[in-house]
Amino acid sequence: MSASTQRRVHRWPQPLPGNDRKIWFGADYNPDQWPEDVQDEDIRLMKQAGVNIVSLAIFSWANIETSDGNFEFDWLDRVIDKLYKAGIAVDLASATASPPMWLTSAHPEVLRRDEQGHVIWPGARQHWRPTSPTFRTYALRLCREMAEHYKDNPAIVSWHVGNEYGCHNYFDYSDDAAQAFREWCRDRYGTIDKVNAAWGTNFWSQRLNSFEEILPPRYVGGEGNFTNPGRLLDFKHFCSDALKEFFCAERDVLSEVTPNIPLTTNFMVSASQNTLDYDDWAHEVDFVSNDHYFTPGSWHIDELAYSASLVDGISRKKPWFLMEQSTSAVNWREINPRKEPGELIRDSMLHLAMGADAICYFQWRQSRSGAEKFHSAMLPLAGEHSQIYRDVCALGADLDTLSDAGILRSKLSKARVAIVQDIQSEWATEHTATPTQHIREWTEPLDWFAAFANRGVTADVTPIHAQWDTYDAVVIPCVYLFSEEMAERLRTFVRNGGKAFVTYYSALADEHDRLYTEGWPGLIGDVVGVRIEEHCPLGTLFPGMLDHLDVSNGTVVHDLADVIDAIADDTTVLATFEADPATGMDGRAAITVHPYHEGGVAYIAGKLGRDGISQSLPEICAALGFELDADPRAGDVLRVVREQEDGAIFEFLFNRTRNTVTADRPAGDMLICSLATDSTDKVTLEPNGVLAFRR
Repeated sequence: MSASTQRRVHRWPQPLPGNDRKIWFGADYNPDQWPEDVQDEDIRLMKQAGVNIVSLAIFSWANIETSDGNFEFDWLDRVIDKLYKAGIAVDLASATASPPMWLTSAHPEVLRRDEQGHVIWPGARQHWRPTSPTFRTYALRLCREMAEHYKDNPAIVSWHVGNEYGCHNYFDYSDDAAQAFREWCRDRYGTIDKVNAAWGTNFWSQRLNSFEEILPPRYVGGEGNFTNPGRLLDFKHFCSDALKEFFCAERDVLSEVTPNIPLTTNFMVSASQNTLDYDDWAHEVDFVSNDHYFTPGSWHIDELAYSASLVDGISRKKPWFLMEQSTSAVNWREINPRKEPGELIRDSMLHLAMGADAICYFQWRQSRSGAEKFHSAMLPLAGEHSQIYRDVCALGADLDTLSDAGILRSKLSKARVAIVQDIQSEWATEHTATPTQHIREWTEPLDWFAAFANRGVTADVTPIHAQWDTYDAVVIPCVYLFSEEMAERLRTFVRNGGKAFVTYYSALADEHDRLYTEGWPGLIGDVVGVRIEEHCPLGTLFPGMLDHLDVSNGTVVHDLADVIDAIADDTTVLATFEADPATGMDGRAAITVHPYHEGGVAYIAGKLGRDGISQSLPEICAALGFELDADPRAGDVLRVVREQEDGAIFEFLFNRTRNTVTADRPAGDMLICSLATDSTDKVTLEPNGVLAFRR
C-alpha cells in the first residue's frame, strides 16, 4: 500500500466520433429509478440544455447483477444506445459503489464494523469493508463483466470507478482491517521496534512485541481516555491507502480490458472535507475529478474558490472534472438552503475559471423516492418550466460560448501566493488530546485565502507535496506536522528570496506526531526568528478564563495564541498582545517579521481569523517587501485568470459582496455576463454576478 512516486499520464475523455471538443456538461443519470418511457423525455431535455455527457450506473449493481452471477445488461444497453444516438457521451461507472442485498445477505462478512465492533448493516450505502477479500472478488468480477461487455462501445468516453470512496466507509475496525493494518505497518516500518519508536509506546505501557499485537484504534472508553495519537495518525493513513488499493484493483481490471478508455474516481475536496489523501490518490487516476457542494451563507464563494483552487493544485494545473455539485439545495444538512438567483451559473463559472474543463451535477432528474429525494437536480420535479432548468439551459449556452472561444486550450494562471494545505496535519489536529479542540488545520488556510482575496490577491492553494516553493510568497497555515524535508524546503525558499507567512500551531511535531524539543516551531526556529514555549488556549469553557486576546494593531485573537518566550535579535515585532498583566500575555509578541538571507518570514502567533489577517496584511506585507493593492475595495471582486500558451487570456470577475459593485473593465471581448452590465471602462456586478472576457 505504499504511495506511488510517479503520476499516471494525464488522459482526458475525448469527444464522440465526429464531435468537436467542448466543455463537458452533464450529470449523474439514474434512469433505473424511473420507468423506461421517461428516457426519451430526458434526452430531449438534455439536448435542449446542451448536456453532452452523463455518468451512468453508479448505484446500479443490483439492477446489473440481479443475483449471484446473473448479469442483465439489456436495459443499460438501450439507455446507452439512445444517449449515443443523441450525441451524449457516457462516463460509465464500475457500478461497485454499493453492494446489492443478495450479496450482503449471503456474505455478511463483507460488512464493515465501527470502533465498538458493531456491524454496519445494509440500508444506506457504502457499508462494505475495503479489506474484505470476499467483497473484492465480487467487485472485480463485476468490473470485468462491465469492461468486457462495453469494451467496443463508442459511447463510453471514460470509466467512473466506484463513487466517493471513503464517504461512509473510511473507517473500518473489522478483523480484516486489523490484519491489513498490521501488514501496512510491517511494510512501512519493517520492524516492531520502529513502530514502538514512532508511536511512543513506552507511554501508558503500550509497547508491542510483535506485529500481531497491533490493533486498529478501536473503542478505548469514554471521555477522558485517549487513543495513542501516533497509532491513530497511521490508521488514518492506512485507511486512505486501503481504499486506494481497492480503487487501483478495480482500475487495473478495467484498464486491462479497455486500455484506451481513461479512468477516474470522484474525490470529495472541500475546505472541511478532505477525508482521504487526495494528492496521493491523484497519482493513480488518469484525470482528477471532484464532487463539491457549496457552503451556505457568507463563506459560499470563498470556500468554493478555495476548494476549486486546491483541486487545481492536486491536478497540478492539468484539466480536471467537476463531477458533482448541486443546482440548488442538498438533502444531508440539518438545514438545506437553496441557492440564490445567479448562484447556479456563478458557482459553475468559478469552478471553470479555477481550471475545471467539465461542469457536472448530481443529478439529472430529481428523485421521487429514496434518501436523496429532496436533493436538487438539473431537472427538478417541477419539470422543464422551472427556474432551475432555465438556468441550466442558460449555463449550457454559456459553456458553449466559452468552448467556441478556445478556453479548453487554457489553464489557471499561476498566482503570486501559494497557500499550503496538508491533509496529514489535519488528521493529526483531529486528535482529542490537544491544547484546544477548537483548532483544526483546515480552517487556517481558508482564512488566509479569504484574507488575501479581501486585499485583491487570488492565491493558489497547493498540497504540501506540490511545488509551492516556486511562488513569490507562501503561507504555512497550521502545518502541524513538519518533516526534515519540509523544513529544508522552506529554509531554501526563504534563503533564495522567498516571502513566507508562518502561523501558530505549525512545525510542532514530526511526521509521526512526536513533538519537537527545544521549543517550537521545531526545525525552523532559525528561519522564523522566534521560540514558543507553550500555548495559551482561549475560550469560555471555564468561568473567568481568558477568552480572547486583543492585539496592538486593532485585531483580536481567539481560540489559541502562542507564548513566545524568545525573539532573535534581528526579528522585528510588528504587533503585541494586550491583556491583563496577570495573564502573562500582555506585551508578548503577536506578529513578527524575521529576515533570513535574501528573504523573510512573518510569524503570526494566534488565530486572527479572516478579518484579522486581512487587517494585518498591509503592514506584514510591507515589512516583507511584498506588494499589495492599496485600493480598500480591491477585494470586492474576485479576479481569476486562465491563459493559453500563445498568450490569450480569459479573465473572470466575480462579485464577492452582498452589494452591487463597480470595477475597472478588463481589456478584450466580453463573453459571459450574468447579473452584470458592461460599459466602456467600467463593469457593474450585482450580488452573485459574474463576467468573463477574452483578450
